[in-house]
Amino acid sequence: MDAPIRAREALGFILFSLLFSICRSSSLNHLLISNAERRIDLSSHIVKVYLTLKVENAGSTPTSEVFLSFPPTQVDHLATVEALVTKGKRKKTTLVRLDVKPTELPDAPNDAKYFTIYLANPLKSGESTTLEVLYLLTHSQEPFPAEIAQSESQLVYYRDSALILSPYHIKQQTTFIKTPSTKVESFTRVEPSNRAGTEIKYGPYEDHPPYSFSPILIHFENNSPFAVVEELVREVEISHWGNLQVTEQYTLVHAGARHKGVFSRVDFQSRPTLNGASSLRYLLARLPPRVHSVYYRDEIGNISSSHLRTDSRKSELEIEPRYPLFGGWKATFVIGYGLPLQDFLFETSDDRRYLNFTFGCPLLETVVDKLTVKVVLPEGSKDPSAVVPFPVEQHLETKYSYLDVVGRTVVVMEKKNLVPTHNSHFQVYYTFKPIFMLAEPLMLASAFFLFFVACVAYLHIDLSIRK
Repeated sequence: MDAPIRAREALGFILFSLLFSICRSSSLNHLLISNAERRIDLSSHIVKVYLTLKVENAGSTPTSEVFLSFPPTQVDHLATVEALVTKGKRKKTTLVRLDVKPTELPDAPNDAKYFTIYLANPLKSGESTTLEVLYLLTHSQEPFPAEIAQSESQLVYYRDSALILSPYHIKQQTTFIKTPSTKVESFTRVEPSNRAGTEIKYGPYEDHPPYSFSPILIHFENNSPFAVVEELVREVEISHWGNLQVTEQYTLVHAGARHKGVFSRVDFQSRPTLNGASSLRYLLARLPPRVHSVYYRDEIGNISSSHLRTDSRKSELEIEPRYPLFGGWKATFVIGYGLPLQDFLFETSDDRRYLNFTFGCPLLETVVDKLTVKVVLPEGSKDPSAVVPFPVEQHLETKYSYLDVVGRTVVVMEKKNLVPTHNSHFQVYYTFKPIFMLAEPLMLASAFFLFFVACVAYLHIDLSIRK
């Protein structure tokens, strides 16, 4: 009896997989892109790519999925992919955010990787829609030469394709590449192509079949500091007595061209624009409003070269390392601050509490290779759960602090390859009974009472051996 049932289940699974593949292949065959415009911004070490696609359904059946394809070399450096759809006409147009998820497709040519854009409404036969796609790449600019002296400018390579890699036929496409300066050593020419100022234009190209690819290499000057946080550990500790304490431990590195030779402080101070043009002189951290008790220190001690500016909407902390960071140099430091609890802790209708805080790194224009966020809940908290707007690895730990008996639950979230767009809010939900707030005061009161009783007993006991 079991064998026929297993055979029917296997046959059903095979038929479902075949039907799923047929539906996806039909969406690939029936869609085409009538016009595509791509703008690549290379002004910083984070590559920003803006893609505008006018998608048409040339088939006979509606479809609600549009596929994006990336070469495998870019997928390893892909930090985020966002998609918006344009609604309305002329001055009444609005942008609606769409879901984007990685997808596996069989028989992908040249190991291409896919992401699926899920349309809000199915695209019917003969209809068209305009998609706005933004994706960010990290570690995609290669310093060349790999080592430079203090007085030299930083030159980098950027590799891409003059043609947009797409699983669809593209009728017309154009690519614009913006460089940080007019100093471009060389770039691959794929006619028609030209350069004017800081912009390189490829195209327009017409009627290219799916998966067309034309590699290009651009060698240009980029003196922006390549600030990369190799590891960041953010600890957010909740105290129901009214305070939220945040501690951030940084391991920062300048990932640009490595510095060679000796460092001259005199030349750096006298001619900063010529000596150390690509060095990292200071960092700007965007902190929440109403921040207090801010400190900035390293292994040696407190660093006084920092400036805090606050207003009702935000707080900005400008920090200056003990020494300017050149390519390959590292710095480790800690930033800590306190926040009023009522601005970040709330209650739900079912008497659960939740923390609403920002994920990501507060430092501007930095890449984070690995981020660990630890939310330390008060002792006695139960049923913790985290809601994050993107995939992260989660697990629970236990931390012991002053006067703790059973320890505090710690919700740990980890993610790799982060950029400033990941600085969005997340929530941590938990249940807590107010009676647990009396545990530590009662322990202190009991300790003082026992100490007082012991003193009284000691004063009234006669321990002498006289008769």
